[in-house]
Amino acid sequence: RMEGPGSYALATGTEYRGALRDGLFEGRGTLVFPGGGSFCAVWHRGRPTEGKYTFADGLEYKDKKWHYCDGYDRRFYTEICSGLKPGGISQLTNLDPPRKIPDGCYDCGDGFYNPETRVIVDYRLRFLRNA
Repeated sequence: RMEGPGSYALATGTEYRGALRDGLFEGRGTLVFPGGGSFCAVWHRGRPTEGKYTFADGLEYKDKKWHYCDGYDRRFYTEICSGLKPGGISQLTNLDPPRKIPDGCYDCGDGFYNPETRVIVDYRLRFLRNA
């Protein structure tokens, strides 16, 4: 079984980097997700005992007193860090500058959906899946 410091790639594209003991996550280690987010934790027998999730843009999740994008403040994280845009310039996602969306297509988060072809392609226009 895996033992000591190392990394382990899961079939989902997620990677674990940290300590392993008897084939399980043990001690300090980080899960790095394909979208860029990460979960840094202290693990015991493969389960996290404490940890912190950080989104791809650097926003850190807090399980208590979480005020991001609540009913009183609907700003994106980039707007909180950099300020609001002038009137008439809308920010529709957390990305600044936003991705270019092809005409007639919709942003799905991992690619673009084209309702005419019913196909979703990634941001490099490579096929992802049929809708």
